[in-house]
Amino acid sequence: MELIDTHSHLVYEPLAGDIENVLARSKEAGVTRWLNVGTDPEHNQKALDMAHRFENMYAIIGIHPHYADRVTSQTIAELKQLAGNEKVVAIGETGLDFHYNFSKQLDQRRSFEAHLHIAHELNLPVVIHSREAFDETMDILDQFIRLNGNLKGVVFHCFSGTAEQAKMVLDYGFYTSFTGIVTFKNAESQRMAAEGVPLERMMIETDCPYMSPEPMRKQKNNEPALMIHTAKFLAKLKKMELEDFASAVTATSKSFYDLP
Repeated sequence: MELIDTHSHLVYEPLAGDIENVLARSKEAGVTRWLNVGTDPEHNQKALDMAHRFENMYAIIGIHPHYADRVTSQTIAELKQLAGNEKVVAIGETGLDFHYNFSKQLDQRRSFEAHLHIAHELNLPVVIHSREAFDETMDILDQFIRLNGNLKGVVFHCFSGTAEQAKMVLDYGFYTSFTGIVTFKNAESQRMAAEGVPLERMMIETDCPYMSPEPMRKQKNNEPALMIHTAKFLAKLKKMELEDFASAVTATSKSFYDLP
């Protein structure tokens, strides 16, 4: 069995300081590839450096909406240059976070649009962060595509929307990625959304070191090895054998990110 953690922050502590053991435990659990996500210039470079250190690890680079107020034309130029590296498989995570509003909403929109332009120019997929901003996120994507043409691919990472919102994402040809949140007792709306997403549009992730899935939720630091619990939960939800579910979502992940 092979699984891909399509969204992990392995450059964050305490995972980065114990990375060899983290990856060893991951492989034991059947999670054998990792997409390492940067969220600011420092962590983008660290994610890329780590991806070059380890086989079957790749980088996704971008400026998180929390830090959108720091984005300048130079930031975008440097991001675009870094994105040309062969180990970079996507742009992100980018989007809108109207829950915390750590950056002004106008700055978030500007940064988001700049990321979309990089992804379009370099023909890379985009990883979307959208929290309490679903309609606004979809509007920006819709307007961008109308003006510039289709993006290579769009995935809503850590999808936590409703079944109706999932259908809208699918209708646009976009993808969804589910974290351990779907295993939480109070996540019925996410489970209903996941039930309606076909496996050719579904990926799974940890978003580690955050949000350990049940029954490991008390483990403070999430890590790729724990994604097996999310996979088992979703396989049961889909009324599938784990191996068949893993094969399907892994195939989707490889196709979306052009992984070998």
